[in-house]
Amino acid sequence: MSQDIQERISELSAELHQHNYQYHVLNEPLITDSEYDRLFAELSELEAEYPAFALPGSPTQRVGSDLARDFAKVRHPASILSLANAFDETDLRNWEERNARILSADSELQYVLQPKLDGLAIVITYENGVLARAATRGNGEVGDDVTANVKTIRSVPLRIPVNPALGAPPARLVVRGEILFHKDAFRELNREQLAQGAPAYINARNTASGSLKQKDSRETAKRKLTAYVYAIVDSDGLNLGSEWESLRFLREMGFNVISGAALCQDMDDAAKRLPAWETKRDDLPFEIDGMVLKVDSLPAARELGVVGKDPRGAIAYKFPAEEATTRLLGLTIGVGRTGRVTPTAQLEPVFIGGVTVSNASLHNYEQVAALDIRLGDRVVVKRSGDVIPYVIGPVIGARCGSETAILPPETCPFCDTTLIQPEGAVDWFCPNPNCSERVMRTLEFFVSRGAMDIEGMGPQTISALIDESLIEDEADIFYLNAEPLLALEGFAEKKVENLLASIERAKSRPFEQVLTSLGIDGVGATVAGLLTDNFSSMQDLLDTARRIRAADLSFAHTVEPLLADLPTEDADSKKLALRLRHPLTELVPRYLDADDLNDRLARLFKPLGLAPDFLHEIAVSLQPLIAASRPLQAIDGLGPVLVENIVAWFTDAHNQKVLAKMQATGVNMRAEEKEVAGSALANLTFVLTGSMSVPRGELKSLVEANGGKVTGSVSKKTSYVVAGDSPGSKVDKAVSNGVPVISEADLRALIASQPIATGG
Repeated sequence: MSQDIQERISELSAELHQHNYQYHVLNEPLITDSEYDRLFAELSELEAEYPAFALPGSPTQRVGSDLARDFAKVRHPASILSLANAFDETDLRNWEERNARILSADSELQYVLQPKLDGLAIVITYENGVLARAATRGNGEVGDDVTANVKTIRSVPLRIPVNPALGAPPARLVVRGEILFHKDAFRELNREQLAQGAPAYINARNTASGSLKQKDSRETAKRKLTAYVYAIVDSDGLNLGSEWESLRFLREMGFNVISGAALCQDMDDAAKRLPAWETKRDDLPFEIDGMVLKVDSLPAARELGVVGKDPRGAIAYKFPAEEATTRLLGLTIGVGRTGRVTPTAQLEPVFIGGVTVSNASLHNYEQVAALDIRLGDRVVVKRSGDVIPYVIGPVIGARCGSETAILPPETCPFCDTTLIQPEGAVDWFCPNPNCSERVMRTLEFFVSRGAMDIEGMGPQTISALIDESLIEDEADIFYLNAEPLLALEGFAEKKVENLLASIERAKSRPFEQVLTSLGIDGVGATVAGLLTDNFSSMQDLLDTARRIRAADLSFAHTVEPLLADLPTEDADSKKLALRLRHPLTELVPRYLDADDLNDRLARLFKPLGLAPDFLHEIAVSLQPLIAASRPLQAIDGLGPVLVENIVAWFTDAHNQKVLAKMQATGVNMRAEEKEVAGSALANLTFVLTGSMSVPRGELKSLVEANGGKVTGSVSKKTSYVVAGDSPGSKVDKAVSNGVPVISEADLRALIASQPIATGG
């Protein structure tokens, strides 16, 4: 037993040393931070229990370092310590008990709880209110001087207080914070990388570190980094008694202090807040990997002191890991109801976020190529909440040379039809509407809850009906009768009776629900609602789509000679050719309300030097397409790509046949007269987010009955965002766009024409 423990300690020490080298020297980590934490925690626990076996050079005996050779060094005025970790509530209770043994018996501790940002620690010194120095954490005692680079970060004040009315700042103030990428900024950076043919970045924190350590501060300025300040390291003449008071002081000075911090009355209060933070972590604009719990009383925190490299007065509560590394063993290919082909990774099973993951999304083949993910790679896999696990990218440093490239298949694995990649699309598609897999997925969606909601028709039933040639498309469901169903294995009389009754009920679903069930790409319940607000029947939509397609074909015929003569190597010509080939998305939205169509087209196509007569011919041909498209293009909330999807679906011969069959069986194809209760919300647009006292569908109907409109996304045109419990990122977007955030109670008061406070 002792031999096994000694060997495990030695093994863990060697492994952690190697990972430190990979991370800090080579900048090629082989495992995620959470995996490193688990190894480190195991070693710490073994060394604490068996101190005689601890090695002199153990990784637990030193503070990690981010020092680089190319920067001047700055000595910190006080040690910049790391935090011990807690992984569950028991760990937090044990931490509190250890502290209680040190403090006086009558000590009653309050705590400050705030998110643990996943970024790069920074120490900033202000002298007489002016930013004098900024340094990385380094080894905790000495850091790299990155002053010039930090000054480019707009959320870092160059002078404090930002509001001069607050008086003079301390003669010297040293603060600690975190530099990081907001999620949207990191995604934007990766889009730019991929557009330039460069590989996407995998780890936001490592990328933030690299961005901050650019030799040319102009390069740092190009990266949209954000800084949050959360602690005072040292000061002259400042005497604060609590952590909570410190945060208030930092906010008053003008620092970007993270919102959401809470003063907790005791450990029970702190513990009950943790689940809510874990639930909403994915909706935050930045990455967090846990929460930090600090003793609020600064005198008590000083009395508790430091153990090893960790202050006793604070601890990091780590959420279950969202990322892990594992081996990519193989690939499965799926085909969805729209024909989209999706590759799925088969993984060596790995435990992430409380579950064992053996499959993960690879998004699409273009993303696979951009990230250079190969079969046999060790890959980083992420699982956030209920989101399907997905592969972030490969661990390049773990490659051995046997890995093989992943390429899209040439034919559909289910029907052997040659796959296509539409112009401008990133996905590959099976174009065969009768593909067995497409039919299966289409039918599954059609009968699902939220669509036609046909009870008793799960995947196994659908598969059995397809195998027996009883159904080939959605409409066939409404032609089913008892006799052939009773002949199937497992279809007892009561089951068949219930199934047929459910099918009969589905015929009377609201028109909005019928539209949703059709599976038109991009048309969910919200868009279906927009369509039923503007079109009275399925026939109305069909007729509109046919008119648009006819005008589109006429326009294509007009510009065909021009497209044939355009030079293919010229960038301007390529761009203009794209617009002429896709007028529904590239030209109609641009000129929907143009009074001077001829003049504007002349400016657009000036690089081609077209004759005035031909330009006039293009304008004359475009005008009918604009007029035909207006009923769809003018709907607020329908983008041009979505309009094109709708037109393509309703002009497809197979889909038209299905609709005709459905109508013949009595399926509802007309919009209902909306109940009008009043006009208190006339000309107002709302976005609903979070959990309400009633289903959101009911609240949507209430808004519409009172003259308002509900959309799915926040824009500057939104009148109000109605926020319930756990509202998510739409509230942040509302605040950034200056849109008032109100509660459900406020909404009901608005309907009753009572004044409300629009601060949320």
